[in-house]
Amino acid sequence: MRNFNFHVPTEIEFGKGAADKTAALVKKHGGSRVLLVYGGQSAVKSGLVTYAVRSTKIDEFDLKEGDKIATLVSLSLTPLRIDKIKEIRDEIDQVDIDGKAILFESGIYAKIPADMPETLALSALDVAGAPAQTAKLCKPGDIVLIIGAGGKSGMLCCYEAKKRVGVTGMVIGMCHSQKSTERLQKLGFCDHVFAGNAHDPVGMMEKISELTNGEMADVTINNVNVPDTEMTSILCTKDTGVVYFFSMATSFTKAALGAEGVGSDVTMIVGNGYTRGHAEITLQLLRESKELRDIFTELYA
Repeated sequence: MRNFNFHVPTEIEFGKGAADKTAALVKKHGGSRVLLVYGGQSAVKSGLVTYAVRSTKIDEFDLKEGDKIATLVSLSLTPLRIDKIKEIRDEIDQVDIDGKAILFESGIYAKIPADMPETLALSALDVAGAPAQTAKLCKPGDIVLIIGAGGKSGMLCCYEAKKRVGVTGMVIGMCHSQKSTERLQKLGFCDHVFAGNAHDPVGMMEKISELTNGEMADVTINNVNVPDTEMTSILCTKDTGVVYFFSMATSFTKAALGAEGVGSDVTMIVGNGYTRGHAEITLQLLRESKELRDIFTELYA
């Protein structure tokens, strides 16, 4: 063994609240891992060990007691105890309650920003995965079809898609109702907007073929929350294209067998609601676009 010198300076904090300093001390000395050394079980039974670990995690997550956060994990995966229902706002899909939720260490969350109303931020964060995936999938010159373009996630996707494809690309918005069609047309995010029936795959294929001069879509984003729209997404997309199914109403059996049945070589992506940086990307859209922020405030906040 070679000779070496191992110098271990020690800083000891005594007194009330010393455990609160755990994370700050780790950072101060450039540490990234903590080795806990204790004697008997008193440190465990008293809760000191748990408290020290919790202190480092909270600091790591840049949170302090009293911060308002939005879980980005589906409520179906979030342990939640409801003590009292205070208000139901079905028009914006939000319920105010008194209760307690548990967000696990691996859970993802976003701080509620200070520069916009809480209800506005929550409405956008609810569908944050869709525009963030749109940002990843779309590139300059692409033809992008948004199915369900007049809804909450659809409008965000249209805006993000137009940013990404630029003047050489094309964004097509397929809406369900005449009202949502007119609303999206006024926003000006799309090159073409029309009211269509996503349950009519042949009719929609012919419409997209007409709008694209037979080229079809490079990227199709399916945001609708009704079943049986898989074949519309596939038939409207070119053979080398990508279909992103954000909707949980999608039957992936139908999508896979349907693509096989019509000989389509499209790449199909299952939307899991998460992609890296999705909360920040989505909130930034509301800051960038006054039109988007105004319509979200009117409809959802």
